[in-house]
Amino acid sequence: MSELIAGRYCVIEPIGRGGMQEVYLAHDNLLGCSVALKTPQAGQGIKRFSKSAIIAAKVNHHNVAKTLDYIEEGGKYYLIEEFVPGRTLEAVLDEFGAVDPHLGARIFLHLAKGVAASHHVEVVHRDLKPSNIIVEPGVNIHQLKITDFGIATLTKEVFDQAAKEGDMTNSTSGTIRGALPYMAPEMMFRAPGDHPGKEVDIWSLGALMFRVLTGEFPFGVYLNAAVNVKTGTRAPWPRFMTVNPQYSSLAMKLQGVVEKCLELDFKARPNADDLVEELSDLCFICSDRHEGDLTNLIQNGYSGFLKGKADGAQAFFSMESVYGGVKPSHDNRKVCYSKFPGSPHFRGHPVVVMK
Repeated sequence: MSELIAGRYCVIEPIGRGGMQEVYLAHDNLLGCSVALKTPQAGQGIKRFSKSAIIAAKVNHHNVAKTLDYIEEGGKYYLIEEFVPGRTLEAVLDEFGAVDPHLGARIFLHLAKGVAASHHVEVVHRDLKPSNIIVEPGVNIHQLKITDFGIATLTKEVFDQAAKEGDMTNSTSGTIRGALPYMAPEMMFRAPGDHPGKEVDIWSLGALMFRVLTGEFPFGVYLNAAVNVKTGTRAPWPRFMTVNPQYSSLAMKLQGVVEKCLELDFKARPNADDLVEELSDLCFICSDRHEGDLTNLIQNGYSGFLKGKADGAQAFFSMESVYGGVKPSHDNRKVCYSKFPGSPHFRGHPVVVMK
């Protein structure tokens, strides 16, 4: 028989494991819906767990997974969170070399709105990264939710302890090692008693979006990230972002926003509302995305045809519509694309090769 929590939540199966918590799919027998049940891993501090639940429950936005309940039972502690079907943004990025600027702008705006909503109620995430973001199944990314605001305060406790130990960048905490590629310098090199604020989430958004748009970590991973942040050594923007006139204008605008987020001086960074306003002014394609395969190339490889994975519909595309460092070929057939009416076939644009 499945475990029943608080006489209400029936645990179904494990669905995830983070640096600090175990995550289970559960069924709410009272409301008749699925929920995510989260509990601290053995050895993690729990002093602030109830406080974190109270704080996280203040955040109410469609780009944030809602905290629904907090339970203490039998010496164990549980957060009940909105269950978001889909997969992590990390899993999506694993399939893309780089996300085109149109889809990237959509992701960036969703994230900025979610962070702005949390900052309005004085909740700082501190651990923004692709594995803490859930997107809808497939490649559309019309729906996106930031998760784990429920452990924001608990995460702060882990960071505080690492700072007291002298050098956060040498911490063995899985939470901190996973956060380093996206961690603000004032978090990496903080001293005991320092209390970095909302600006850390803005830096993390910039670092995260650099990876989304380029396929690369801006400062590397793990200890390399800390060293490169300290020396100001960052990966360059790849040429493919701006070499194509069809993408260069939007790509350059997104680069400018990311650059502002990655200001070393936290006082120089925009706030989340500024980001929402600037990103809302951008013009980008919001049409559905599709997965498909290259069927054949024509005109000496200058153009070709794609076949939709779901509907089998054929779409014509030009290489000028391809974004990224890899072009569709017989060795790289899998693509993501939008399609628009055309005769005798749909027109594919933008087109991105997937791994």
